[in-house]
Amino acid sequence: MTFTPPASFASRPTLRGTFGMSASTHWTATATAQAVLERGGNAFDAAVAGAFVLHVVEPHLNGPGGDLVALIRPAGAAEPVVLMGQGPAPARADIAHFTGRGLDLVPGAGGLAAAVPGAVDAWLLLLRDHGTWELADVLAFAIGYARDGHPLVAGAAATIARVADLFHEHWPTSAERWMPTGSPPAVDTVVRNPAWADVLDALVAVGDDHADRESRIDAARERWMTEVLPEAAAFVARPHRHADGADHAGILDADDLRSWRAGYEPAVTARFRGWDVYKAGTWTQGPALLHALRLLDDADDARLDPSTPEGAHLLLEAQKLAYADRDAWFGDSGGAVDADDLLSDAYVSARRALIGHAASAELRPGSPDGREPLLPPLRTDRSSADGSTGEPTVDRSGQTRGDTCHIDVIDRWGNVVSATPSGGWLQSSPTVPALGFCLGTRLQATWLVPGHPASLTPGRRPRTTLTPTMLSRGDEVIAIGSPGGDQQDQWQLPVLLRMLVGGYTAQQAIDAPTLNTTALIDSFWPRTWVPAGAAVEDRLGDDVIGALEERGHRVRRAGDWALGRVSAVGRDADGLLWAAANPRGAQGYAAGR
Repeated sequence: MTFTPPASFASRPTLRGTFGMSASTHWTATATAQAVLERGGNAFDAAVAGAFVLHVVEPHLNGPGGDLVALIRPAGAAEPVVLMGQGPAPARADIAHFTGRGLDLVPGAGGLAAAVPGAVDAWLLLLRDHGTWELADVLAFAIGYARDGHPLVAGAAATIARVADLFHEHWPTSAERWMPTGSPPAVDTVVRNPAWADVLDALVAVGDDHADRESRIDAARERWMTEVLPEAAAFVARPHRHADGADHAGILDADDLRSWRAGYEPAVTARFRGWDVYKAGTWTQGPALLHALRLLDDADDARLDPSTPEGAHLLLEAQKLAYADRDAWFGDSGGAVDADDLLSDAYVSARRALIGHAASAELRPGSPDGREPLLPPLRTDRSSADGSTGEPTVDRSGQTRGDTCHIDVIDRWGNVVSATPSGGWLQSSPTVPALGFCLGTRLQATWLVPGHPASLTPGRRPRTTLTPTMLSRGDEVIAIGSPGGDQQDQWQLPVLLRMLVGGYTAQQAIDAPTLNTTALIDSFWPRTWVPAGAAVEDRLGDDVIGALEERGHRVRRAGDWALGRVSAVGRDADGLLWAAANPRGAQGYAAGR
């Protein structure tokens, strides 16, 4: 028995060439990154330029007030490092403050849920340390689209329409920013953000008195953290409507912003079928993918085919175990699991033995270092997200399930980056009118339960869903990632299995029908789960879907082309560069030559 052959038709080719490749969730960001490569910039210049464009053209999925996680590998480096752009909880963000306001969860929308925004400082740090371009040249693309306009994509138009009542009734500055005519804009409406263009111009101008490129970038970083963001924090300090239906004041302040900067961290790694797979640490959900790969590594190749009943079941059950451990053990604290314990042979073998023929309807975290797991209360009173739209689900209260963007770039010199920016989407909190953006709500991923590794704690990072991936095998490299909240690694896993085990090209693997479990604790408000739940694309076929149901999976059919937002770039064993991007939603594209 072998892997199911790839479809005879691919939505687009896997691009191949020798010069450079870019792929992202929006064609304009991809084109921007490729334009930088064409003008002599390296992969880091290109990724930063593309990322600032993503702030403008995908405002419902990320923004300057958000965060990012990236894996970067400069040419000649033996392994990648993590670019850490996730800020911590403010000094006043303790459990007592929230429970004292009658809350049992951090709200999913509103300034009270704002952590220190880390995306912009992290991008500027990357540009300073590994880029070659001047800040003015890198930001020129985003400034142009913000000031001159860009056509609004369908997802953004739909998101604005969903929160139109919230904007009209409670967030008037957001209504003014996104509905200047009084009504939600139509798809392809040319929208402008001159306030944000002015902020970017000011970041460039502040460096005019500095003699060297690095100092000019540092001056922009200082202005951002000590002047721009404090203005945003002061704005959301005024009480405003939150996702719980009440009005609260934000508690982020200038001292929180002054004391934090983005940085670099070592990656966590595991080996799968001869490849070294790299992720960020357990303050992200990244090691859950490594855990899943380790759980699957002993299976025969044919059992890893997601297009078969056995393969689909095995993937779902392995991921349930991996994410149960995520929900019990991951976080930015001393109580978080050590990745070495999570990925040890003995622990992986014990967890693998729990996978049976029938679907488990339990949340089963283990004890990787001998401690008993602590789980927050399990909620099933609201269906968890299945990711079927690939974008945040919101209602008039501002509730958001969360999603994000992704960008990958590789250049002819061997520099490579896989980056997942998110947060600060237009429905996170009220727009700061003088700045043209809003603050994110990443604190909703923390728990108001003392003693959990992901408990809300001043100065600690919320456990983020952002989880880019990098792989290497000799001279080969893959940079890959996806939006999707809790589904990000789940959508990457079938793509990787089809590429590394099934022999698919990257585009064939991205196009192929996919699935994910919903039997995990949602990282976004209101933090529910669906026991034995699974979301599948209908293209998996009635036979496979029926077999999953017979085994006890609670299957939700999401449509033919509904799940997965993966993009990827890489270099193969012959030295050829390649790129591929997601066709779902008709928005992601790759480019290169």
